[in-house]
Amino acid sequence: MKKVLLVASLAALSFAAQAAQDPEAVFNRACGACHSGQLPMAPKKGDKAAWEPRLAKGIDTLVQSVTNGLNAMPPKGLCMDCSAEDYKAVIQWMSQ
Repeated sequence: MKKVLLVASLAALSFAAQAAQDPEAVFNRACGACHSGQLPMAPKKGDKAAWEPRLAKGIDTLVQSVTNGLNAMPPKGLCMDCSAEDYKAVIQWMSQ
């Protein structure tokens, strides 16, 4: 039941704020250099096991980490024109 509510909440949030940029295009342009497996500490796109503990922190926490930078990830994750909604969309796309 909790999973159903979580999925429904995430779906509702995704309709509330639309990303201005295509998540796959942002990934290819800015995120893929690290999240395609080149850096072992960066969770790889599609690696659900690696993304699970990160997603458990909440999407807003992850967006804040991208915005401010975290460990080897530079501030804004190399996407200087991304909005918070763009980051959310890319995170959700990468974690699938």
